[in-house]
Amino acid sequence: MSSSGSGAVGAQIVVIAKEPVAGRVKTRLTPPFTPAEAAGLAAAALEDTLRAALGTGVRHTVLALEGLPGSWLPPGCVVIPQRGAGLDERIAWAMADAHRLHPLPTVLVGMDTPQVTPALLRAAADALAGHDAVYGPAADGGFWLLGLRRPAPSALIGAPMSRPDTGQAVLARLRAAGLDVATLPELTDVDTAADAATVAAEAPHSRFAASLAAVGGLAGAVAPR
Repeated sequence: MSSSGSGAVGAQIVVIAKEPVAGRVKTRLTPPFTPAEAAGLAAAALEDTLRAALGTGVRHTVLALEGLPGSWLPPGCVVIPQRGAGLDERIAWAMADAHRLHPLPTVLVGMDTPQVTPALLRAAADALAGHDAVYGPAADGGFWLLGLRRPAPSALIGAPMSRPDTGQAVLARLRAAGLDVATLPELTDVDTAADAATVAAEAPHSRFAASLAAVGGLAGAVAPR
């Protein structure tokens, strides 16, 4: 059910995501895309992210899912339900629940960065061998990745979410908790049509890029920033 073996990295990756249902995911992509097209893009992004996680060599890949699995779910993932009210709680409890399932350093990533590579995710997992936490900043001021050697719900619950200062606020809380934090390169989250075009150009062979091309996104999206 999970990646393991003598060469496996002693960590796990948790992908936190919503079931890609039309009208419930990627709503900022509508317009120019229809709700069904936006959901298709979300499904492609989620599958790309899960396959990147499976390709790292970490011991376990866990999907913390709001909703039900679909055909986009590749084999080798353990699925757990999300819990909590706001996104801060959902992130904190997804990491804690995964750690309870597999007591290993835990790297959490969302479904918004389908350009992520196995090498970058493995670098995040490896960073937890020498640091308490690892943090990946997003171009919109949030964060695309968070890793913890041990769960730290109190450092996450109550942090402001979905704001331009979210990333810096979370980073400050981690450091205030006395955690030594490694940082990763900045990535672009897919929130808008312009973001979608940018990310597809960065990962032209991804399922996400193919899905965007299929709905005319490369021609219809706003020019990449």
